[in-house]
Amino acid sequence: MSVKAFELVPAVERDLLMGDKARINIECIECCGKHLYVGTNDCFIHHFLLDEATSSKGKLIYSSQKLLHKYLGLKKPVTELRAASALERLIVLCDGIVFLVDMVTLETVPSAAGGGAKIRGVTAFCINENPVNGDPFCVEMAVLSSKRRTVQIYMVYEDRVQLAKEVSTPEQPCAVSVDGYFLCLALATQYMILNYNTGASQDLFPYNSEERRPIVKRISREEFLLAAPGGLGMFANAEGVSQRAPVNWSESVIGAAVCFPYVVALDESFITIHSMLDQQLKQTLSFRDGHILQDFEGKVILASTKAVYVLVPLPLERQIQDLLASHRVEEALILTEGAQRNIPKDKFQILHKRILQQAGFIQFGQLQFLEAKEHFRKGQLDVRELISLYPLLLPASSSFTRCHPPLHEFADLNHLAQGDQEKVLRCKKFLISYLGEVRSTEVVNGCREDVDTALLKLYAEQNHESLLDLLASENSCVLADSVPWLEKYHKYFALGLLYHSNGQDSAALQLWIRVVDGDLQDSTRSDLYEYIVDFLCTSSNLDLVWKYADWALLKDPTKGIHVFTRRPASKDQPELNPDDVITYLGKHSRALLLYLEHLVLERRIQKEKFHTHLAVLYLERVLSLLSELPANEEQLTKARERLQAMLRESDLYRVQFLLVKTENCEQLLLERATLHGKLEEHDKALHILVHQLRDFPSAEAFCIWASSCRDSAYRQRLFHLLLGVYLDGSVPGSAPSAAGSNGGEMEMAAVDLLNRHGEVFDAVRVLEMLPEGWSLQLLKPFLGRAVRASMHACRTSQIAVGLAHSENLQLLHDRLKERKKPILISEKKGCHLCHNTFSEPSVVCLPGGVPVHTHCVAQRARDSPTKRQLTNSSNHT
Repeated sequence: MSVKAFELVPAVERDLLMGDKARINIECIECCGKHLYVGTNDCFIHHFLLDEATSSKGKLIYSSQKLLHKYLGLKKPVTELRAASALERLIVLCDGIVFLVDMVTLETVPSAAGGGAKIRGVTAFCINENPVNGDPFCVEMAVLSSKRRTVQIYMVYEDRVQLAKEVSTPEQPCAVSVDGYFLCLALATQYMILNYNTGASQDLFPYNSEERRPIVKRISREEFLLAAPGGLGMFANAEGVSQRAPVNWSESVIGAAVCFPYVVALDESFITIHSMLDQQLKQTLSFRDGHILQDFEGKVILASTKAVYVLVPLPLERQIQDLLASHRVEEALILTEGAQRNIPKDKFQILHKRILQQAGFIQFGQLQFLEAKEHFRKGQLDVRELISLYPLLLPASSSFTRCHPPLHEFADLNHLAQGDQEKVLRCKKFLISYLGEVRSTEVVNGCREDVDTALLKLYAEQNHESLLDLLASENSCVLADSVPWLEKYHKYFALGLLYHSNGQDSAALQLWIRVVDGDLQDSTRSDLYEYIVDFLCTSSNLDLVWKYADWALLKDPTKGIHVFTRRPASKDQPELNPDDVITYLGKHSRALLLYLEHLVLERRIQKEKFHTHLAVLYLERVLSLLSELPANEEQLTKARERLQAMLRESDLYRVQFLLVKTENCEQLLLERATLHGKLEEHDKALHILVHQLRDFPSAEAFCIWASSCRDSAYRQRLFHLLLGVYLDGSVPGSAPSAAGSNGGEMEMAAVDLLNRHGEVFDAVRVLEMLPEGWSLQLLKPFLGRAVRASMHACRTSQIAVGLAHSENLQLLHDRLKERKKPILISEKKGCHLCHNTFSEPSVVCLPGGVPVHTHCVAQRARDSPTKRQLTNSSNHT
């Protein structure tokens, strides 16, 4: 695909060069700065001064002024011209002779004494633009001889030339180019690279110089451009390797040059321009009778036989913009990146970013979203450029204005989509994805409010699941813009989250309550009521809690009480005073009961007033159910179980207060028994259980409960008390077989008690209590367990005695071992009792190894009513 990369501008018109002489043809050209030298077929050199100017249309134009022309006197065409500006000399090839000409006067330079200024028998030469000689006033030149298969290296000075090196070639060379020590040669049948310093060579590829004119062109350091068979322009470096793909030009190319990033080629009718970056043909210019194409310090100059032209490159930025205008994104990017070497770094970075951004918008317009996103990312696009395409997404408070000149051709999304709603939807989905990715990056620094607000609006409009995530996290959504948008799409729960993130918790709660009450419709959360309760649980604003807890309790006391019972305990969370909560819950009986259960049963707060209050509420609930006709047995059973559990497990409530409340209710005898048990009035409790309720299992359970956490003697006393109650109610002297009478029932209960808990009782005492008429067969289980328990206790005590005896023996053994140690005495040591010194070795040791006189110990034993065990020890010092 074509692109306008160059314009052909006339530099020297035909009339200025030859006047009315029709037979004069241009043979060679050379340009040095503004100075243009033209060699003609009539052995003249013409010197022109080129001036650049800009036309009214902004185009570059050239005007030329002829300064001088000079006849060289050889009557042959001037074949080659090369400027050596440091020497102010032109190196001229004419009639096979290389000689020097003054650049200003065009006079031939005479030979210096002792050295010549001419080289004869030359077919071609070239200047080494990467010289290895460090002399700034010396030019290196490679020369091809017409008589020998050699390449000669000359040093050109101001008034002489000097042979420095001569290297042989396998064939007669016909074209040469040089860079440093490397010669690139076109031989008769092939191209080759030759290092004239080391003599190393590398064959490149075959080539027939008789069929077409060879081209050997140095294009950069140690890199050459060659005309290869098949109409290819091949690149080769000094190692003989091609690091660039070839360009496909004409078979009849007669000249080539490089103006990065383009390869310019000339044939008999056209100028073709290929990109070195993608090897594609970019431009073709018609140019008849052209036969010279040279580049001079980045300036490409062409010549026909009669006139000279300059191939002016258009600014790279204009070329890139032309490519972008044609939607040739990849070519534009390749050209931009390829131009990096020719543009200052800072300027290139700015240009590159802008081109990437423009490319991104082009691909966005083509719905190539993945590519667009990548270019936006690399080009560090101000995301608001993209958001501004979407009507009303940017907040009204945004100060953003689009880039100028604009990055794209779209007025807005509607202009881009041309009414296609599917395109609009796809573009919106892309923006959601893109903003979600860049939101947490540095790209949005300084414009977070714009990004978050746009994202909120898109989420709300598209009913996107991420709306709640955005609002539940830290965000910068503009409240004034977001509220009407959320209301428009009935996103009231999300609006409440937005209020909350802006510190307006009261407004959020009011909105959510209206949704729960049905005043507003929003199906976002079916559990919004529970969410409000949890919100109040975690709120640090106690005024808000007191204000809205009443609504929650009226709605559902069972869940609403969680406002007070599930508040997390933390330093940042202010605590609620339980007394204040209880007062507040006065009109919510169900919630009050649940809260007291929370305090007493869950938090285990050990305060009498809470325990008493809860027990009273349990009792009142039971009394209320008892008063109903007909009574709900299931509810009553559960209520009594809770009351009984409370009475049994708590030790903090006011027992007498509750006892008074139950004294007139015959249906709560079991509870009264428990209360008597709390007062240690076990006889009254057992009397109620045995005689009034006749609930023998409950009586046994009472004894077990009342004696829990007590010693075995206490439990034994309670069971003996229960046994006594049973026996007191039986018929004296009768055997426990009369099951039909009350006495027989008591006696059977006594027998069952003994048989089930025989290990608790004192067997001797039981036998004394039992009536004489009872048969041993009834008491066999009890007696068997009693005997086993007695034997177990006896044997256990024997084992304990044996262990104690063994331990005592071990201690005695250890003591004897200690006593074997010698006791040292001397005349300087004194008795511990009389404090006199020892005069003889016989001593007695007190416990601890303290030596005393024997007579002192005897005297002490007589004086003391308690004899002490002493150990005599005789030691010799």
